[in-house]
Amino acid sequence: MPAPSRTYTVVLDWLEDRLRSGGIAVGDKLPGERALAEEFGISRASVREAIRILDAMGLVRSSTGSGPNAGAIVISEPSAALAWALRMHVATRSLPVRDLVQTRLLLETQSAHEATAVPDGPERDAALGRAAELVAAMDDPGLPDEDFHARDAEFHVVLASLAGNVVVGTIMASLRQAMIGYVQETVAGLDDWPAVRRTLQEHHEAILAAFRDRRGEDAAAALREHITWFFGLRVEQEEQQRQGRAAREVRVRPSAGTPSASGGS
Repeated sequence: MPAPSRTYTVVLDWLEDRLRSGGIAVGDKLPGERALAEEFGISRASVREAIRILDAMGLVRSSTGSGPNAGAIVISEPSAALAWALRMHVATRSLPVRDLVQTRLLLETQSAHEATAVPDGPERDAALGRAAELVAAMDDPGLPDEDFHARDAEFHVVLASLAGNVVVGTIMASLRQAMIGYVQETVAGLDDWPAVRRTLQEHHEAILAAFRDRRGEDAAAALREHITWFFGLRVEQEEQQRQGRAAREVRVRPSAGTPSASGGS
């Protein structure tokens, strides 16, 4: 029997094997807790732990109660799981925001070049149409900031999807979700967010026009300008904060010759 602390892994390995072999597919319902516990000779608590992990990985959706919809259903939402992992590691500062921005640049500019070779068709038309809808929605000055950020993120993911690479699309969706905090913190520190928002929209319109006209080089250049310009705002904020901290330290630091609090005159 596997070590007690890792018994749930037998369920993960079993599901992977069944998915690879076609024995289980997305939309199928997993056997119940009791059946899985008996099959692998593990406790029902270990089965529940495995289901919780699969849920967090975006591989199952659990429903309590009874009836045909109860239990664990196999799904496939890889970007959700990856996004949470990235967000947590960004929060620990193990993944620097600068590196995430650089990764976005690599993925989005390469996708811009590859999208030029995608033939005309319903999928391309739908993606470009959705991107245009998002830009139009972001033009509304009354659109709440949270909705603006959500549409901004979707705009980039939709255009990246034009390259036809599912893995890139998944990573892009995950990166955009993982960087929500970075965007919100940057916006909160801006003195003139409405002006920045208008500039971002000018960038969006230029990017969309280049994609629509199959100008890959122009689209990549517009994306690079857009991403690096916004990141530059964050760099300026961090530099201002650093200078502010340094100034405060100078003010509280005792000057030469000043007796300390514990010293006599």
